[in-house]
Amino acid sequence: MVRGSDVLLIVVAILFPPAAAAFITGCSCDLLINILLTILGYLPGHLHAFWLIYKKMQAEERYGRGGYIYIGNGEYEPAAGIAAPVQPNYGATGGGYVH
Repeated sequence: MVRGSDVLLIVVAILFPPAAAAFITGCSCDLLINILLTILGYLPGHLHAFWLIYKKMQAEERYGRGGYIYIGNGEYEPAAGIAAPVQPNYGATGGGYVH
């Protein structure tokens, strides 16, 4: 689900891709990569910024809003003390059923 903050990030990424990368990753290697890609060509910087936004949206869906920490390279992990939600087990695929 797209939130208002994601729409704002997309608008910022359209105007200046390194700013969107900085909002998502902070001062990290991904910011430097995005700056270099934007210098090399405006389109590669856009693609990288949109990819970072997409990965952030995936982390929000998986861990909930604010339940994740950015670890670099577009990867996220659950925040300390917050377990990842367990997927429901439908049918006999989980092997935990009783005869």
